[in-house]
Amino acid sequence: MSQARYPHLLAPGRIGTMELRNRIVVMAMGVSLAEEDGTVGDRALAYHEEQAKGGAGLIISGATGVAWPVAAVQKNQLAISDDRFIPGLRRLAEAIHAHGAKFGVQLHQGGLVAAYSLRWGHPLWCPSLPHFDMNDEQITDAFVESELQAAAAAPPLKFVFKEVTQEDIQLVVQQYAAAADRARRAGADGVEIHAGHGYLLSSFINPKYNRRTDEYGGPLENRVRFLLEVIRAVRAAVGPDFAVWVKIDSQQHGAPDGIQLPFAVQTAKLVEAAGADAVVVSSYHHLGKLKLHSESNIPHIPGWNVPAAEAIKRAISIPVITSGRVEPEVAEAKIAAGAFDFLGMGRKLLADPHLPRKLAAGEPETIRPCIYCYTCVSCIYLQGSARCAVNPDTAFEYLHRTTPTSSPKRYVVVGGGPGGMEAALRLDARGHRVTLLERSGRLGGTLQIAALPYEPNERLLDWLRQRIAKSSVEVRLKTTASAQVVAALVPDAVLVATGARRSMPPIPGADRPNVFSGDDMRRLLTGQSDPGGAGKLPLLPRVATRVGAALGLTANPSFVRSATRRWMPLGQRIVIIGGELVGLELAEFLVERGRTVAVVEEASRMGCGLTLVRRMRTLAELVEHGVSLYPSAREVRIDDAAVRLVDATGQQVAVPADHVIVATGAAANPDVADELRAAGLDVRAFGDCTGIGYIEGAIRGAADVVARLLQSDVG
Repeated sequence: MSQARYPHLLAPGRIGTMELRNRIVVMAMGVSLAEEDGTVGDRALAYHEEQAKGGAGLIISGATGVAWPVAAVQKNQLAISDDRFIPGLRRLAEAIHAHGAKFGVQLHQGGLVAAYSLRWGHPLWCPSLPHFDMNDEQITDAFVESELQAAAAAPPLKFVFKEVTQEDIQLVVQQYAAAADRARRAGADGVEIHAGHGYLLSSFINPKYNRRTDEYGGPLENRVRFLLEVIRAVRAAVGPDFAVWVKIDSQQHGAPDGIQLPFAVQTAKLVEAAGADAVVVSSYHHLGKLKLHSESNIPHIPGWNVPAAEAIKRAISIPVITSGRVEPEVAEAKIAAGAFDFLGMGRKLLADPHLPRKLAAGEPETIRPCIYCYTCVSCIYLQGSARCAVNPDTAFEYLHRTTPTSSPKRYVVVGGGPGGMEAALRLDARGHRVTLLERSGRLGGTLQIAALPYEPNERLLDWLRQRIAKSSVEVRLKTTASAQVVAALVPDAVLVATGARRSMPPIPGADRPNVFSGDDMRRLLTGQSDPGGAGKLPLLPRVATRVGAALGLTANPSFVRSATRRWMPLGQRIVIIGGELVGLELAEFLVERGRTVAVVEEASRMGCGLTLVRRMRTLAELVEHGVSLYPSAREVRIDDAAVRLVDATGQQVAVPADHVIVATGAAANPDVADELRAAGLDVRAFGDCTGIGYIEGAIRGAADVVARLLQSDVG
């Protein structure tokens, strides 16, 4: 396998006079890594420099405010509203150029969605005073209790709007031009004018928000006038040899009175005529429909924006950049066919910024997969800085965690789940001798369960297993990590990631034969035996294993996973007790297999453990698929044919059930760590054995423990 597999995606490209080494673009992502004063510091620099090292052709900064602090959309946002921001941007440009990539600055004015600037008393600039639909959902509708508490503790924001005048418009035009000139003087290779995602320029284009009657309102040619004036002013400020491109929305999903594709096609033509060198095709959504937050510029559906990009590409002659969960293989075929010119990536390059380099080296199997969990963007929604669930180094590159050792030590890792595998790989990559002990017969831990209802988790599971197989880590399966066994390995330290304790909570009727505990489901879904002999588990996993052995397939655990997906030994009516991440993912899994599903949860809000943006989608889709949700449930008990409870309104409810799955009762389990400590071993515990943190908690815990361990070695 070589670069020949992606000859078009990895071919050089051009935007205006800017030459790029390949067609992979790091899309502008608001990651909140700037300093508090909007300048570039070590953290933002290291984040982007890693992307340049990883081989991308073009790196675009996140939203960079031309009027900052006015119209700021997020905490720790980059700014370019004054010459004092040039030195930091110059330092960033130099770092990116040192690794062969080009650097573009995204210019924006937040307009209607610049809520962060409200805390400084700035009104939201808009074409017309907004009208609100009383049926709109609020983001806080999807918050769980901890998020609600944090929101309640924050100072309240007073929404004030400013309907901009023509004088204001000319001020903003000049702010964009001045910002572009600063980007040029800072050494950037181009600028992206953001005219999408509800920001000020986008709101003028969008008939849903623009009800003006002057020359900036009414027909499309008037609504796009503001943007065209910005393009012309920017071009005049930077000259013909500096790349200028524009991001537009192809449509506003869920808003029939908003931007539609025919508008976007015509806008792209006007943008080209005004002097832009390329068009970035994105999309937006109706903010009052929570599911749609993952159905536009950060879509859950693969290739969501590609058809619109193809339509716009047919209408213009300048390059088109598209993005939105597009796999490299798909991009290769589409670029070859002339459907678009450049592939913009966001989440994939957070999961692995070295994806371009690995494709070029013919090593796509080494790319750490994105699981589309929305950790990255949910952090921003909650006023934090970006991070990645599967790559704990993202946004923490400045900590320099990857220095190899000159004096190898001996480490034992106990537990072969995602945290244990990640810790073992990190220690091995630094040159240490590592033995990984796993009690069961295969690696994966609870990730094996999470991989069944949610396919991207399976990619992560397979990737971790493959990396372990290709590493120097010694793996010992079916090995209990007793103090005697571990001490015999004479480790310098022991890293314990044995996972949670999953006990059956004290629910009346939980001992009935139609009730599955978490451990029952674990054995069922992973194809493991039923050592307790309870008789609850049908023969499918064992039969699948035997058939697989006859076919020579048992070396691949996906055989049992696939068989279990197709056939489930459960009745038609399923009640799941527990409405956190595990229970909701299981509800998705079962309803897709034709079951009638209800979820019962004692908390008032469901979805703890799911990131906010994914939770917004998951809860909506469960309702769409007919799943009955019972939050704030009390006095839950199980009888022969139903789960009985008192619902949130105080009513007695009987939910019919052929089987009941108890997806709660997980808690930290320090037993193994305590036993090893008692034996005098140096123990570092992390992951679910110290507190439930799911995939991100396990992998981030591994990175943090290894970093502290190796730092203490240096000290």
